[in-house]
Amino acid sequence: MGELNFYAMTDSAIAAELGRRLEQIRLEANKPQKEIAEELGISEGTYRSAIKGKARLEVVIGILRVLGKLDNLDGFLPELPYSPMELLKHEGKKRQRAGSSRSKAAGESSDW
Repeated sequence: MGELNFYAMTDSAIAAELGRRLEQIRLEANKPQKEIAEELGISEGTYRSAIKGKARLEVVIGILRVLGKLDNLDGFLPELPYSPMELLKHEGKKRQRAGSSRSKAAGESSDW
C-alpha cells in the first residue's frame, strides 16, 4: 500500500488503518488471535475490536508487546528533543504551580 495522506482521513479511518497494520504484524508473526488475547488477558472480541481500530491505547500497546514490536512506538510518536536555544531560554524558569485565572484589580493588595 502506498503512503497514506492521514490529513485527508477521518480519525476513525486512521484508527482502522492502525488496526489493519496490527493484524498484518500478527499474521507475519504467525500467532493466532486467541493466543494474543490469552496472553493479554482480554477476550478475542476485544482483540477483534482492536484490529478494527476500536480499542483502548493500553490494548494496542499490549498487542505490540506480545508481538515484540514495542520499538514501533518510537516511529509512531518519537520523542522530540528541545533545541539547545530553547533549553537555555527556559533554564531556571521551571513552572512550579498553575497560575490563577483571576487577575487582581489595580491597586488591590494582598493580606498575606
